[in-house]
Amino acid sequence: MVETDDALVEHLLRIADGSADDTAERLRAWDPDRVAAAVLAEVMARAALFPGPATTLAVQFDLGTGERRLGYVATLTPDRTGTVRRGWADDPWLTVRQDLAELLRAVHGPPGAHDATREVVVKDPPANVGVGSDAPWLADLQAATLGSYQVVKACSPHHVDLDLLAVRFGSDKWGSHWYTPHYERHFAPFRQQRVKVLELGVGGYSSPEWGGGSLRMWRHYFPRGLVYGLDVFDKSALDRPRMKTVLGDQSDPVFLAGLADRLGPFEIVVDDGSHLSSDVLASFAALFPHVRPGGLYVIEDLQTSYWPGWNGGRTDPNDPATSTGMLKTLVDGLHHQDAVHDGPHRPSHTDRTVTGIHLYHNIAFIEKAVNSDQPAMSWLRKDVHPYASSGDPGAESGRTA
Repeated sequence: MVETDDALVEHLLRIADGSADDTAERLRAWDPDRVAAAVLAEVMARAALFPGPATTLAVQFDLGTGERRLGYVATLTPDRTGTVRRGWADDPWLTVRQDLAELLRAVHGPPGAHDATREVVVKDPPANVGVGSDAPWLADLQAATLGSYQVVKACSPHHVDLDLLAVRFGSDKWGSHWYTPHYERHFAPFRQQRVKVLELGVGGYSSPEWGGGSLRMWRHYFPRGLVYGLDVFDKSALDRPRMKTVLGDQSDPVFLAGLADRLGPFEIVVDDGSHLSSDVLASFAALFPHVRPGGLYVIEDLQTSYWPGWNGGRTDPNDPATSTGMLKTLVDGLHHQDAVHDGPHRPSHTDRTVTGIHLYHNIAFIEKAVNSDQPAMSWLRKDVHPYASSGDPGAESGRTA
């Protein structure tokens, strides 16, 4: 079984980001066998998303690097738990040949056509074999045909629907909730970028091997991304290439700051953790400074903000110590340049960096950038409406200066 190195995968994402010549040049410094193993591990993970043969099929990968040819055998299985090993298969029904640098760009590079050197060869049965629906070679041919579809799709840029990914991996973002359409709307511009995603809450409670559905969903939704999941229970058994879990407490600001220094900055942070308002506020205060400009911070399950047992505010829905109350203060901060303040006002970090807040049922998306839009013109008085004392009906009809 081929094993991959986390640091290598992160390096390969960077290497694949340049031009074709840049990628080929940078790869010369790396062991081609390690590169091939890491890339094919990603291919096999993606292959599980597509229909494949009903029987086990050995696929020969013949990868070129300079004067060398590297042989790897990928085994596709009906349960989609395939494996990869070094070597050459005897008389395989399906062979895929490609330049290693081009395959790297096809899997981890920017969108585009990365198949100029790819050859897909299905074995041609001997001329003297029988023909008919019961011919013994026909099942092998059909398996190779389906396998070629599965492998080529896995080696190509793909856009699997987020709803389907949620269902495929058991994420509660579709079904228990209906969040995926909102995620699709806001995350689509990031999909083909090299993003870092941190999700608070892996799921599965104390079970070490239960949960992780949303992490797997993000891993496949962002084919060039690195996905991290934080949980108070050890979930390291779920770790995969480009998907790692971290043991820790989202209510601990010192720990979160250290985590962000080590793994961040992040393009996206999703809080699907304890849903206690106190934890939501602590996590936001610690992690929002580590979201890149242009990035997003998402808070799920806002209904708990109204539940007393979850630090919610049943009597005062505007309480800033609750999740929704905090979001309402961000609305005020978004307009801090136009607000009337008693005395000098020093804008907070969020006043200066929150540029958009999108609220849906039980979920909020917070945009980060520089909040520097020009305020209202200085000649427009804030203390008196221009028609308030004139009797002009425009003052009540909503007409403005």
